[in-house]
Amino acid sequence: MATEGKTVHGLLVKYGLEFEHSIGSALIELYCDCDAIDCAKRNASNSLIAGLVSMGRIKDARMIFDRLNDKDPISCNLMIKGYAKNGQVEESKRLFEKMTQKTISSSNTMISVYSREGEIDKALNLFEETKGRRDHVTWNSMMSGYVQNYQHEEALKLYVTMRRSSVESTRSTFSALFHACSCLGSLQQGQSLHAHLIKTPFQSNVYVGTSLIEMYSKCGSIYEAQKSFICIVSPNVAAWTALINGYAHHGFGSVALLQFEHMFKQGITPNTATFVAILCACRYAGLINEGMRIFHSMENVYGVNPMLEHYACIVDLLGHSGRLQEAANFIEEMPIEADAVIWGALLNACWFWMDMKLGEKVAEKMFSLEPKPLYAYIILSNIYAVLGKWGEKMKVRKRLRQLKMKKGRGCSWIEVYSRVHVFFVEDKTSPHCHVIYATLEHLTTNMNSIVQFQCSSTMLDYWISV
Repeated sequence: MATEGKTVHGLLVKYGLEFEHSIGSALIELYCDCDAIDCAKRNASNSLIAGLVSMGRIKDARMIFDRLNDKDPISCNLMIKGYAKNGQVEESKRLFEKMTQKTISSSNTMISVYSREGEIDKALNLFEETKGRRDHVTWNSMMSGYVQNYQHEEALKLYVTMRRSSVESTRSTFSALFHACSCLGSLQQGQSLHAHLIKTPFQSNVYVGTSLIEMYSKCGSIYEAQKSFICIVSPNVAAWTALINGYAHHGFGSVALLQFEHMFKQGITPNTATFVAILCACRYAGLINEGMRIFHSMENVYGVNPMLEHYACIVDLLGHSGRLQEAANFIEEMPIEADAVIWGALLNACWFWMDMKLGEKVAEKMFSLEPKPLYAYIILSNIYAVLGKWGEKMKVRKRLRQLKMKKGRGCSWIEVYSRVHVFFVEDKTSPHCHVIYATLEHLTTNMNSIVQFQCSSTMLDYWISV
């Protein structure tokens, strides 16, 4: 019976039907009932496990796997990936530790697993153990791990080491590293990587191109972002969204709208991220009517249900234009409950327009939503300070002190010779801090003297004219 069953299984594979739900279940029962798992392992079980894992049917995949007497590295690696994909990280770790023959593929998978769990040191230790066996996936997994754990400079350093090892870069390499440059705000590093990319066949790749658009947009070069978009052979919705988002954040709302319309004419259906980008564009450009029209067309025209982030964009759009009461009414009429982000957008608008009464109501709402809404206390305190309500300001500050929370220090950064230097308020950790503060004092003195000179010249001109 097992022989006939394997013949049928072969036909199912040929016609692509083996992973259909009912057929997959029947195959599992066949092999289990016939005790033919090990017989079928060499030509069917790993394929079946892979299919079940891809469908999220981890229990069924494990049933097949557990009945294998001789578990090879391929089946183990499939289950490690399956466990990790299903959030069963400890099962992935346990199975990896049990493996007597750890292949480079299983090590690569575990580097990714450790990185996603924030255990970057374990990922690095495993990476070091693979020395002499590494392939491009090993390097990419480690670089992506650094990026996921906000160690962007380490990812760039590892790329340099990889190049010295004569390992070829892939599209995943560039996608991860352009994201690292975006997070660092390092235009010079991004441009250097782009120069390397031009020498490869990946410049027209949609995934690499999308990350390149995002890098240039976030690093302040929207023109280069546009050029990168043009190089993509078949831009998908992610690429279009990245370009629209770039125009939005650079204040080109009208251009973003044109790109949105052009995208739809090209047959690309916008997704939830696209609508966030285009609504942000309307907000930055003050295009209220266009923003409201697009929001109301989401479900009716494009079949996309508005989510909390889309409602937040509309509240921000109305609030920024001074239509605070309309924004408040919009929140009250929402079909889903507003979260702290949406109320925070309205509170920020109250601060911008100095609407104390509405600001107090919104702040109280935020106090009920979050146990320690630091942002709400700070904004309300600032409103009171600007309006001269010092008694109320002190009460808010007292409540803030009772929470025993501190506002994060502001910071700025500058890129010098491809290295990003970050400076915090009253920061004296830099080895050159004395020179920096001396230069700042010198500049301040010069600016003050120029202002005084201009004021004196203005007064002199006035008296001469009189």
